[in-house]
Amino acid sequence: VQLVASGGGLVQPGGSLRLSCTASGDTFDAYAIGWFRQAPGKEREGVSCISMSDGASYYADSVKGRFAISKDFSKNTVYLQMNNLKPEDTAVYYCTAGRDTTVQALCIREGDFWGQGTQVTVSS
Repeated sequence: VQLVASGGGLVQPGGSLRLSCTASGDTFDAYAIGWFRQAPGKEREGVSCISMSDGASYYADSVKGRFAISKDFSKNTVYLQMNNLKPEDTAVYYCTAGRDTTVQALCIREGDFWGQGTQVTVSS
């Protein structure tokens, strides 16, 4: 399984970005796919995850109401729409995937497959 992440960048506080994660190498109806982030000096944390089968989703408390995860099953792609970004959202964002797992388990225990990171910087 390969995961390719894109969409990071520099944005001012209050701005928006959309991250994309495209998966290949398997059929993904039994997978959950999600996003983790790691800021300098901090542990990696689960941000949001989604089930490719039924669209069930999970969000970390820190992003609820600001981030929205969605999927396009036909493209094997998961999107993370990030709105009202704050400086504390600055981190390298990684997509991850796990087979036969729940969205909660994926976002807490991490997946078996990882994409490369994409930098998100929120600064004025």
